[in-house]
Amino acid sequence: MGRTYFVEEAIGQYLSDLSTKLKPYVTGLLIGQCSPQRDYVIHAVRTPPKEEQKEDISPSKLASIDEEWITTHASQVSRMLPGGLLVLGVFIITTPELSKDSQNALRKLIFSVEKSLNKRRLWKPAEEEVSDRAALQICSATKKIVCRTYDVQDPKSSAKPADWKYQSALSTSWLALDCTVNVNIHIPLLATSPNHDLEKNTKNGLNRWSKQIEDSVFLINGQVRDGDTELLEGQKKLRGNTQSSTQFSDVKVLTQLSQGSSRRSTATVQVCSGSINLKGAVKCKAYIHNNKPKVKEAIQALKRDIINTLSDRCEILFEDLIINEDPHKKNLEREYHVLPQRLFVPVSGSSVMLSDYKFGDEAAGEIQERFVELLDQSVQAEDILIVEGINT
Repeated sequence: MGRTYFVEEAIGQYLSDLSTKLKPYVTGLLIGQCSPQRDYVIHAVRTPPKEEQKEDISPSKLASIDEEWITTHASQVSRMLPGGLLVLGVFIITTPELSKDSQNALRKLIFSVEKSLNKRRLWKPAEEEVSDRAALQICSATKKIVCRTYDVQDPKSSAKPADWKYQSALSTSWLALDCTVNVNIHIPLLATSPNHDLEKNTKNGLNRWSKQIEDSVFLINGQVRDGDTELLEGQKKLRGNTQSSTQFSDVKVLTQLSQGSSRRSTATVQVCSGSINLKGAVKCKAYIHNNKPKVKEAIQALKRDIINTLSDRCEILFEDLIINEDPHKKNLEREYHVLPQRLFVPVSGSSVMLSDYKFGDEAAGEIQERFVELLDQSVQAEDILIVEGINT
């Protein structure tokens, strides 16, 4: 038995509209959630055209697919996904002449995208985690859909057939978990590291911190819950209220102060020439399907959001510093940089919100442009919800 993908109905219309655009092929990403029983696709987004391609006629061979451009798009989109959501596949819409080569192109893309996303993650996938990713092929003439999966943990993996089923209002009543995490991370800069590679040191420090988050205890509505119990156990259902998602706003994260006495700890003395401090309160959000989700699935989604949101914004800050670097600045000065603030934007027809980051001087128009370019979604300025103060 292959996997079954339950797909938001609006995606069918979106893919159909894309297939009418007169191009030999269109590629894009599938966004959703994996679970042990079934997978959910709640968003599809085409690969944005490159500037130089907007005027040119697209090349007609699949060999010309720009793998690097697609994987860069996937990395940027993954920053905009709250906990629980991931890039879970790739689609291609081609003319009948190109359909024969599509499967090979899809296979290559799936492994490239996963490799690129994996490189940025500070967490390791759990052993029992679903590692199948979807390869969706659509013929622009016949509209025929072929869905297959590849196991991205196995480089020699061959295609397995999968079911693609449309469903209306798929994520209107998904469950949402929210928490605020106070961050105060001190990262020493060793005197021995030449020209301190700030980005590398920061990543190492975040790596150590992410392990603390992985080992943390999560209180849901004030209780420690057994991971194998159902998340909704003991929840009162509101009659007729299927439209809004159930909120678990009161999630608290308790990080351990020290390792247990059973584990010996050895102190290391290192000569340092400076340090990086990350301070502030970060807002985190995760979503989970409503098909009898387990507590451990929800907590895992929230843990990953906490880790991702901090590492993503450090990455965004370093990219910004590289672009706006001042060549006359001395390295020895004490500097304060404000990390970008997190914001959320609702997805129409869903209880799920997508995420983005803004620097203080960024206007709403720039955020709107980013959503159109990266997620092919128009956003009203009044729908942009900024949820944080300034973090340094």
